[in-house]
Amino acid sequence: MSVSYMTHPLIKHKITLLRKQTTGTNEFRKLIEEIAMLMGYEALSDLPTADIKVYTPIEETIQPVINGKKLAVVPILRAGLGMVNGILALVPSAKVGHIGLYRDPETHEPHEYYCKLPENIDQRQIVVVDPMLATGGSAIAAVDFIKQRGGTKIKFMSVIAAPEGVSALMQAHPDIQLYVGCLDRCLNENAYICPGLGDAGDRIFGTI
Repeated sequence: MSVSYMTHPLIKHKITLLRKQTTGTNEFRKLIEEIAMLMGYEALSDLPTADIKVYTPIEETIQPVINGKKLAVVPILRAGLGMVNGILALVPSAKVGHIGLYRDPETHEPHEYYCKLPENIDQRQIVVVDPMLATGGSAIAAVDFIKQRGGTKIKFMSVIAAPEGVSALMQAHPDIQLYVGCLDRCLNENAYICPGLGDAGDRIFGTI
């Protein structure tokens, strides 16, 4: 459907802080959550609404509320977990699924080890989250799994991305909406994003 690159100064500022080698685990974790919330505000701008009757202290009025099945947030384990609370801060009633993938260190191909999605996934707006979109392999596999289980309304959020990953994901799944905090230069010979920010999972969980 489309690719949206974030331009908000707060997102740019916080991503710069993420990149710094001296940013510690606690600060890194908070920044990822804050960036996810700022990006989520943009990504969820088209949620459907319905009017309901509300009684204010002054009078009766008709006002909008979010309509339809609850949102589903699906992090790609493990780094995607760092973005979940940022989305839940916006939509506390959202359901959370999980997709577990690991990347083969030699082929860089993704392998699934876990997939658990909320019920009625075919009726939900789904937001897949992963801080880094590198080769696009894990993102493509995650969206594949969701579609195989009936999901159709899919958005993907990534804090930083390589051009190669964006191209691969949108070629494989042109019907999704992709939201990128910052588009980086390229992938290196080890398929790491440059300039990047290191291994997001290790930095979120302090396992460097």
